[in-house]
Amino acid sequence: MLSKELMREVRRLQVRTNRRVDNLFAGEYKSAFKGQGVEFAEVREYEPGDDIRSIDWNVSARTGSTFIKRYIEERQLTVVIAVDLSASESFGARGKFKSRLAVEVGAALCLAATRSNDLAGLQVFTDRVESFVPPHNGRGHALRIMRDLLEFEPVGLGTNLPLAIDHLNRVLSRHTVVFLISDFQAPAHGENGYAKPLRRLSSRHEVVAVRTEDPTERDLPDVGLIRVRDPETGREAMLDTSSKGVRTRAKAEALRADKELEKALRLAKADLVRVSTDRPFVRDLEACFRMRERRR
Repeated sequence: MLSKELMREVRRLQVRTNRRVDNLFAGEYKSAFKGQGVEFAEVREYEPGDDIRSIDWNVSARTGSTFIKRYIEERQLTVVIAVDLSASESFGARGKFKSRLAVEVGAALCLAATRSNDLAGLQVFTDRVESFVPPHNGRGHALRIMRDLLEFEPVGLGTNLPLAIDHLNRVLSRHTVVFLISDFQAPAHGENGYAKPLRRLSSRHEVVAVRTEDPTERDLPDVGLIRVRDPETGREAMLDTSSKGVRTRAKAEALRADKELEKALRLAKADLVRVSTDRPFVRDLEACFRMRERRR
């Protein structure tokens, strides 16, 4: 049962995400992903330019005219939204935390899938797989996913992307579109990196990485001497943001992490969407969907 407060929050979130889903439904979501095969629709007379491999020879022989088989794509998809709610997501200097951004993106994608009658599932992870909701369709199921996202209180603090990806590799039996929402503040390559398990996942499924960002992580503001704390390890340090060298090194580290992520996704043939706490995320998703549609 939902508490009154949580139900109000679900409704507020649904109002916000519904508006965003309306934008996504300009056709981008539906045309960005392939259906699961094709099904027979009808036969019709052959027209110049039709593929001769589609000719139905039995019907053509019976009627004395040339007919072809017409197929339509089976539209229903299986979608799993994997959301990183580790402690590093509890940061935001531009109006909202990255964790809140991740929840809203996940909710919008869930509603987009539900409106297309697709099956939607949810995985929440930190340094462990905290929760997994198998894919299903229907409005009630979508509300359950939004409720789970809103009320979830993670146990773990750290991030274990390889573990989360390996879990998806084990539990997903049919072809799935996986939206992997994270800030990807973890090593991509090496023995404990997420690049290899990501390649295994994308060899069987379609993967879209949604990176949550805050501009402050890339461009440190000049606010003098501050104490900073790693939310995942608890380590603290003093940082002199008035030093140009400190700000330059922070930006260089952010760019290095960007290149590492982009390389891992390129090897896995997975797509990347960057969403940020300082701008609406719908345009970023729409741009990714349009790119996928053009590629198809």
